Amino acid sequence: MDFTPTEEQTAAQGLAARIFGDLSVHERLVAAGTGTDAELWKELCAAGLPGAVEEIGLLGLVLLLEEQGRTTAQVPFASSCVYGLLAVAGHGTDEQRRRLLPQLRDGTAVAAGAFPAGGAVQARPEGGLSGAVPLVPWLREATHVLVAAADRSLWIVRTADAGVLAEPVETTAPWSAGRLVLDGASGERLGGTRAYEEILATARTAFAGLQAGVCAGAVARAVEHAGTREQFGRPLSTNQGVLLRAADAHMDTEAIRVTAYEAAWLHDRSLPRAAQALTAAWWASEAGKRVVHAAQHLHGGTGADLDHPVHRHFLWGRQLDAYLGCGSEVLQELGGLLVKEGSR
Repeated sequence: MDFTPTEEQTAAQGLAARIFGDLSVHERLVAAGTGTDAELWKELCAAGLPGAVEEIGLLGLVLLLEEQGRTTAQVPFASSCVYGLLAVAGHGTDEQRRRLLPQLRDGTAVAAGAFPAGGAVQARPEGGLSGAVPLVPWLREATHVLVAAADRSLWIVRTADAGVLAEPVETTAPWSAGRLVLDGASGERLGGTRAYEEILATARTAFAGLQAGVCAGAVARAVEHAGTREQFGRPLSTNQGVLLRAADAHMDTEAIRVTAYEAAWLHDRSLPRAAQALTAAWWASEAGKRVVHAAQHLHGGTGADLDHPVHRHFLWGRQLDAYLGCGSEVLQELGGLLVKEGSR
């Protein structure tokens, strides 16, 4: 496997790094509260980055999401690309692609995902979707929601339609989340029997990439703090315990990154990737939690300050841990998949 980015992927990553670095600064994040930074989202869409994902593939998206994670930028980039752009491009009809993709590319439409299927939503034989999903990231900003019903059928639902209610929910991270309530809501079917598994694997890979960025940003902040903060007349970074803790966090971050790259690389070549996507999700959940705790700890008392930038990485890392399913849950699913594949 060769994870070396293409020229197009490198250019897109560089552009994303510049935009996120210029606009997703601490003062703007504080001002945004728990909502989306509308100006930043507009800038990303004007630069063509959401639409570029169709060309640079899932590995390219993972690279872009790393840059978002480094700055904990409050935009629905992962959600709209995974549950909107890539889902429709990969599994939509020709009519759905013509109608929805232009809006998803320019940001006038934003997609959220009621994933994974947990039996909460039922697709009625007589038509309409009913049920409630307690947490949907970026739901309050979404124009469309990709809903996974109990039978794993997929439905595109417009948030403005009758029978659709989005109730605000505050989470650990400021993801503009909501509780989705459907009461006989109409929806249009997306894809066939394999669409659910494929989009779920894509989502796990993409959000693992986002976690890699969150962790990289947290470690960078911790290293900067340890190199400049002095204790007993010398920098904290000269303490062997600090060095070892930072090194472990760096290695965990690299493990998240490389497993996300592997799953994305396989996706872009249309190769089986369910186990690799679960592996990436496990590392992102289990190791990601360790990294953001370590980064906060290495800041000492400063890390406990709710207004300190490193605390945002801590909150994002813990929320991604929960959203990916928590390590033990993901590991159990991975074990079951490996047993199933081994028995064939």
